[in-house]
Amino acid sequence: MPSEFLKRLGPGLITGAADDDPSGIATYSQVGAQFGYGLSWTMLFSYPLMAAIQAVSAQIGSVTGFGIAQNLRRHYPRPLLSGVVILLLIANVINLGADLGAMGAALKLLIGGPQLFYAAVFAIVCILLEIFISYARYAAVLKWTTLSLFAYVAVVFAAHVPWTKALHDTFIPQFVFNGPHVTAMVALLGTTISPYLFFWQAGQEVEEQRRRHVKPLYVAPRKAEPELARIRIDTLVGMGVSNLVALFIIFATAATLNAHGVTNIQTSSQAAEALRPVAGEFAFALFAAGIIGTGMLAVPVLAGSAAYAVSEVFKWTEGLDRRPREAKAFYATIAVATLGGVALNFTPLDPIKALYWSAVVNGVLAAPLMAVMMVIAMNKRIMGHLTLKRPLFLAGWLATFVMVLATLAFFII
Repeated sequence: MPSEFLKRLGPGLITGAADDDPSGIATYSQVGAQFGYGLSWTMLFSYPLMAAIQAVSAQIGSVTGFGIAQNLRRHYPRPLLSGVVILLLIANVINLGADLGAMGAALKLLIGGPQLFYAAVFAIVCILLEIFISYARYAAVLKWTTLSLFAYVAVVFAAHVPWTKALHDTFIPQFVFNGPHVTAMVALLGTTISPYLFFWQAGQEVEEQRRRHVKPLYVAPRKAEPELARIRIDTLVGMGVSNLVALFIIFATAATLNAHGVTNIQTSSQAAEALRPVAGEFAFALFAAGIIGTGMLAVPVLAGSAAYAVSEVFKWTEGLDRRPREAKAFYATIAVATLGGVALNFTPLDPIKALYWSAVVNGVLAAPLMAVMMVIAMNKRIMGHLTLKRPLFLAGWLATFVMVLATLAFFII
C-alpha cells in the first residue's frame, strides 16, 4: 500500500531532501545557466555514490545505537574527533548563514520588505520548532516539507524544456576537461555529498530506535534483516528524490537562463530573479517559494547535525525526542549554531566567499570522514557480524575515492 510505503520512509528521505538546500540550489542553477544540459549527467553519476555513503552512515547508527561522533569518541583518538567536529561546526554555521540569507532574499523577492529581518525570523521559527515540537510531530513536519522540492518539477514544465536534448545529455555523458568544467563537477559532488548529512542520518536512526523502543542491531541482530532493508529503501528513495530535483533545477535554468544568454548565477535568489523576465511570473514565484521551503527543511538538519556531533563529544543528553529541560545543552547548540548563521548576514562577510570557504571546509572534511566511516563500518569490534556486505563495501570505498579525487581537484584548479 502507498501509505504503508510512505510510513517506512524517514531519515533517508529527510536527509536527501535537505541536501537540496538554498546553497545547493545556487550550485545547480549556476551549472544549468553556465553549461546548459552539459553536466546534467553528473546527477546520475553521483546518485549511487551518495546513496552508498548515506546508507553506511545510517547502518552505523542503527547497528551501534550511537552517532558518528560518539563512535569516533568511543573507538578512536580524541584529536581525530575534535578536528572533525570543529570543521563540521565551521562549515555548518557558514552554510546556515548562506541558507538563511537566501531564504530572506527569496521572501523579499516575493513580497518586498527587509531581507535581514526575514532571515532572522526564519532562524527563530526553525529554532522554536526544533525545541518545542515533539520528535514524532517534528519528523512528520520535515517529511511533509519535502513536498516543497516539487516546486522545481513544476518550474521545469513551465519552462518548455527541449526534452530530446536534455535526456540525451543526461544519459550520454560528455565531459570537457578544462578548469570551468572540473570546478563545476567538484562543486556538484561537494554539494551532493556533504559531511553534515552523515551525522544527521546516523543520529536520526538512533532517534528512530528510541522512538520505537527497540534495541540497536548489535544487541538484537535477529531484527537486522528487515531493519537494514528499510534503511536501503529509505536511503535509495531519499537520495533519488534529492538528485532528481537537482536534475530538474539544472533543466529549468538551462532551458531559461542559459538559452537566453544568462550564464553567471551566484545565489539561488539571483536564479529566481533572473527567471522572471525569461520564464514568467509563475516560474519565478515557484522557484522563490521553493527556496524558502527547502531552507525550512535544511536549516534544522544543519543545526541538528552540529548539535548531535557536539553533544556526542561532551556526552551530553541528546535527541529531538528529549524534552528541552532534559537536553538543555543539545538544544542550546541548535540555537547557537542557527543564530550564529543568521549573524553572519549582519556582517560585511561576502556570502559568496563564505559559501566558497564552506565548500573548502566540507571538501577537507568529507573524504577523510568517509574513510573513517568505512573503517568503522568494517570493524567487527564495533559492528559485530553486521559489517558491510560486499556491494555496499565496494560502493562506499568508490564514493570515498571519488571524493578524494574531487577534493584534490578543488585545490589544484
